[in-house]
Amino acid sequence: MRGWREQRRVSQLELALRAGSSARHISFIETGRSRPSEEMVLRLAEHLDVPVRERNSLLLAAGYAPHYPETPLDDPAMDALREGLERLIQGYEPYPAFVVDATYNVVAANRGIAMLFDGLPEHLLAPPLNALRLTLHPEGLAPRIRNLREWRGHLLAQMERDIALRRSDALRALYEEVAAYPYSAPEEHASPERGEGTVEPFAFALPMQIEHDGRVLSFISSISTFNTPMDVTVAELAIETLLPADPVTVKYLQSLMS
Repeated sequence: MRGWREQRRVSQLELALRAGSSARHISFIETGRSRPSEEMVLRLAEHLDVPVRERNSLLLAAGYAPHYPETPLDDPAMDALREGLERLIQGYEPYPAFVVDATYNVVAANRGIAMLFDGLPEHLLAPPLNALRLTLHPEGLAPRIRNLREWRGHLLAQMERDIALRRSDALRALYEEVAAYPYSAPEEHASPERGEGTVEPFAFALPMQIEHDGRVLSFISSISTFNTPMDVTVAELAIETLLPADPVTVKYLQSLMS
């Protein structure tokens, strides 16, 4: 509990005020001098924005059973969720959209994503499909990404934040793998003609600029998660959508629909 409080840069007094307790009681909990109730553990975890999986770990450390179930995504109880996710990402077509789990394995994707993955080697497309491995592997999308240095830095920084939040050994191992992939600096890439327009700077968000079928397509990434999840599996799902960042990309993707 102390580790999470310090990571959130919250004092014992501030946490106590948020949770309706006292700084003395918070101190006793952190030093093991007092055993908190199950309700108190969950309340403190809520105010510290502790991930659902880690809340179960805190409960176990305090001597209680886990509070949140972890239901496999292929369980019949998840049918409505899976169908909803499929409808959501299919409705986003022709723009790319996909769903990943806690270690960036792709659990659902639409045809827009399949278009970007076209031509990748079979060994990268074999299950489980991993979004970061596919993006940064030297045989994956990396050679096609025009601003690879910037996009790679963005993805690795995102992973570092996730590792600090989730404390996952599997995520750490994935980070060490993809961070070690060799890559060419942007100036070492050939610069194909854009066809229409030019690659413009973006002030509002970093785009992914990727070569496809003789064009350079630009996308802005947006990530959504579930609000107040009550299941570990659901809490760790993320829906990523790629929004076209320029008229050229919009026109090309809409032409695919026709």
